[in-house]
Amino acid sequence: MRVLVACEESQAVCIAFREQGHEAYSCDIQPCSGGHPEWHIQDDALVLISEGGWDLIIAHPPCTYLTAAGAIRLYNADHTIADQERLEKGRTAARFFRSIWDCDCHRIAIENPVPMSVFGLPRYSQIIEPYMFGDPWRKRTCLWLKNLPPLVAMMEAPVEPRGLWVGSTSARRDPTIKQRYELHSNRDPKRRSKTFPGIARAMALQWGSLDNT
Repeated sequence: MRVLVACEESQAVCIAFREQGHEAYSCDIQPCSGGHPEWHIQDDALVLISEGGWDLIIAHPPCTYLTAAGAIRLYNADHTIADQERLEKGRTAARFFRSIWDCDCHRIAIENPVPMSVFGLPRYSQIIEPYMFGDPWRKRTCLWLKNLPPLVAMMEAPVEPRGLWVGSTSARRDPTIKQRYELHSNRDPKRRSKTFPGIARAMALQWGSLDNT
């Protein structure tokens, strides 16, 4: 299977597919940090997508201006727009998202946090958490799936989440949450948006085993 993992500099998903024998490439405008530059294409993802020839596209488009967690920065208390520039950046990000979703590829998966409704993105197909796939963290993640089955949790033994991978300001101030979970702010964008190994492996095993038709 020929796989493009768009907007991925970490190469976590790319490497997982390579380990299963697929011709997978990561793509990002940044250099890769996964240690396999020979599998990385440093270019605009939409250019590569438009060239075609991909059996599966998995994309991690930028979510900074789309995520519902950013609503506090976009809206005033009376729900009017507080930051017009942020709104425009969100619209640009939404157009990029839809360009991937509407591209000419039979199988597509897009990963992002829950988005704000104002940007009119399609309804997501499922929500997953890292602890469902063996990594003991909570990080609510949406998957938009086209001609792909939902990911099925893969755990050799039950895994209890030990904390929140991205702890919000409100969570850090809530003593009941602090008592239950270890909290990380993970403000570094690369660390915050990483794909956990268990999820990457599940994608490679479950979607990589589909008939290439």
